[in-house]
Amino acid sequence: MTSFSRGDVVIVDLGMMAKVRPCVVVSVSKPDSQRNMSVVVPMTTEIRGGECEIGFPKPAWLRQESVVNVLGIVGVDNAKIERRISAFPADKIAEIEAGLKRLLGL
Repeated sequence: MTSFSRGDVVIVDLGMMAKVRPCVVVSVSKPDSQRNMSVVVPMTTEIRGGECEIGFPKPAWLRQESVVNVLGIVGVDNAKIERRISAFPADKIAEIEAGLKRLLGL
């Protein structure tokens, strides 16, 4: 089982249409005792300049510029999380949190 924490970038199998892609873990560890799941937001190279996109400096492990798409928030079975890549910058986690609060009306 892959070890990861909130704020980590992980590689996730999001299913056939969504592909395997990097995502940022936004849920706390073990949010539900009955389910082995986490909540993630995906990274995408499809940059449209929308309000739900969080830009960040391109790290060496990404092939091209990407954004975090908070609109793509999804719950995933932890078995679909293939590996941890790195921690996401703390200041950008704060932007993701603000984006999720706006998106969800919190």
